Parts: sequence; C-alpha cells; structure tokens
Amino acid sequence: MNPHYPAAPWSGFLKGISIVVTLLLPGVSLLVAVTVPAHLPPVLRTLTVALPLVILLAAVPFVVRDYALRDGTLQVRRLFWTTSVALGKLREATIDPQAGAGSIRLFGNGGLFSFSGWFRNAKLGRYRAFVTDWQRAVVLRGAGITVVLSPADPTGFVRDLQAALAPPARAEARSKTLPRWRQIRR
Repeated sequence: MNPHYPAAPWSGFLKGISIVVTLLLPGVSLLVAVTVPAHLPPVLRTLTVALPLVILLAAVPFVVRDYALRDGTLQVRRLFWTTSVALGKLREATIDPQAGAGSIRLFGNGGLFSFSGWFRNAKLGRYRAFVTDWQRAVVLRGAGITVVLSPADPTGFVRDLQAALAPPARAEARSKTLPRWRQIRR
C-alpha cells in the first residue's frame, strides 16, 4: 500500500465556512473591543477580546494533509503532527459520499479548515471524521470503531486497501467477485 494518500482538496462548502469564519472572528474581536465596558477588569476585557482570535488560531493546526494505514492504525497527518487511530482488524472500507448526511457533531471541528472530531448519524452511529470533502468520503470500519476520511482518490485508496488486505493467492479472484471501489470484507 502506498505510504501516504493526500487529503481531498477542500470542498466549496469547507472553503466557504473557513472564509466566513476567518473574516467573522476578527470582526467579533474588534466589536467586543469597542463595546466592552471600560469598568471591566483588564484581564477579563483582554480574554473577552482575544477569545475569537484564539478559536481561529487553535483550528489552523488541525488541517488534514494526508492519510496512511499501517499495521491496523490510521495515521492522519495534520499541519504539525500526526494523529493515530487504532482500527484493529479492518473489516470494511466503503466509498460513501452521503456518509456525513444528517450528522451531529459530538465533539470537534465542524468546518473551520476541516471536519474533524466525533460525529453521530443514523447511518453510521458514532464515528470519527477527518474530512476535507464529504463527496469523497471513505468509511473505514474496524474493531469497534468507524472512521470517515476523504482521500483525493477514494477509488485508488480503497483499491490499494483491498490489495493489501487480500491474501496473495486469492487477490485476483477476490477483485473479480467484489466491486473494487466499493467494499473490503475479511
């Protein structure tokens, strides 16, 4: 399996959210700086003005750059570090552009530079997301965990997973019986 798979380019939706929030948060800081009463303690005033900017700056390092799968662990490369998620024995990988439909965010980032964190919907239950474009979503199901990611080439990513997981002697026969871009079962 290829060592790294780049994340999908940002969708228009992600770009829109990121641009609007990037412009909005400094505006909120400025508005708060102008309207906060002067009698407020200086520490509280500073914290109130700085909070929107801290939120903006805190989201930047969580940008999703690429993915790798090694020894049952998904590795998501961020701006300055790599997040590792133990998948255990990978049971299934499915391309699903509707994976995020109807999701609610339990904890994480809902669109400021990425969709990252814990989400829940009726279709997948509770899942962890590292997504830049929901239309290229790949759902990985492992031992007790579901992860959604968005590689630039979802078909190639799933195909390479199939090749890596299929026993060598049966890989050829397996690719003829399963849709190569659809699922992996073990």
